[in-house]
Amino acid sequence: MSMFLDTAKIKVKAGNGGDGMVAFRREKYVPNGGPWGGDGGRGGNVVFVVDEGLRTLMDFRYNRHFKAQSGEKGMTKGMHGRGAEDLIVHVPQGTTVRDAETGKILTDLIENGQKFVVAHGGRGGRGNIRFATPKNPAPEISENGEPGQERELQLELKILADVGLVGFPSVGKSTLLSVITSAKPKIGAYHFTTIVPNLGMVRTQSGESFAVADLPGLIEGASQGVGLGTQFLRHIERTRVILHVIDMSASEGRDPYEDYLAINKELESYNLRLMERPQIIVANKMDMPESAENLKVFKEKLVANYDEFDELPQIFPISSLTKQGLSTLLDATAELLDKTPEFLLYDESEMEEEAYYGFDEDTPAFEISRDDDAVWVLSGDKLERLFTMTNFDREEAVMKFARQLRGMGVDEALRSRGAKDGDLVRIGKFEFEFVD
Repeated sequence: MSMFLDTAKIKVKAGNGGDGMVAFRREKYVPNGGPWGGDGGRGGNVVFVVDEGLRTLMDFRYNRHFKAQSGEKGMTKGMHGRGAEDLIVHVPQGTTVRDAETGKILTDLIENGQKFVVAHGGRGGRGNIRFATPKNPAPEISENGEPGQERELQLELKILADVGLVGFPSVGKSTLLSVITSAKPKIGAYHFTTIVPNLGMVRTQSGESFAVADLPGLIEGASQGVGLGTQFLRHIERTRVILHVIDMSASEGRDPYEDYLAINKELESYNLRLMERPQIIVANKMDMPESAENLKVFKEKLVANYDEFDELPQIFPISSLTKQGLSTLLDATAELLDKTPEFLLYDESEMEEEAYYGFDEDTPAFEISRDDDAVWVLSGDKLERLFTMTNFDREEAVMKFARQLRGMGVDEALRSRGAKDGDLVRIGKFEFEFVD
């Protein structure tokens, strides 16, 4: 089984806030007592941290649920509960995090040590010490902790490489990587020997260095799912320069120029922006008898079919086997990298706006609907959060929740919709009677 995994779907759950406490002072010489219940602690966040030692999302294959600890409950003597520690989840460089429900990009993690909070912990509920007023100096009211954020995430790894090797299977990409870097990819005389991306570092004679990725061979139809191409085309997206490796010996009976057109068509079909990356054509296997003549024909076809306003790509004849022409190719690649900027992978429309954890004033505080059983149903983020944070074991807290509903206009809205005295109203699984 391959130990490389570049996509994963996981669930994360931040910690709930700790519940506030109801408590009272009972010292011998404090005649009137008073509230003394502390606040609950904050729930832990779920935080992604980039770890340059990781190369795959394999860790998420068997562990798909990540849950942070909840905050400690409030205590007597006005003591606050301890806040929970954040749950740290290590991810490899090049990991894109997407909300599985909306499809929006949350973040693109590319720098070692980079952190991003993917789920925020709930705040702690307030203890009764917070609700004391001159009219009610000994309140029996406390809040439950706020629920932690819960979401499903889609992780996608796009390996970090400056240069990507593309081409048909068995054109010599893996052999080229093995001779220009210390990488030791599997090499075989059959198609799809490379089934996972391989990465290596190149150091030129002039001292320049850059990372090269050898990607599984593409075939016609790869962008529609044929072969392995659709699975690994994403890894080309981070590269700044593409080395297009072509078998100039035509050892498998294909026309080198047709190969060149077919691969570019697949890159364009997968992502039109891949054609913005500058390409260097690597004419490989020049040690074979027919290669020189095939290269001459290739250049003629390239010139004849190229737009006069476009700049022709550079062509470097090499032989990975005899190491002919490699130093010239690497120097030209390093030079092209120096003048090629980073390419922005995502525009603003694909990125989720910075999360806002208050309540949007333009968003209705509640919505009213009616179930088939004639029960009125109240919903809405603000209302449901108030409901979740209400301690229904305390009568004062229940009355406070009722006043909050009335203040939000729920009673009036129900009345205008036709609710009558004694009708059932439901919030989640909780039901109560409407009193007109």
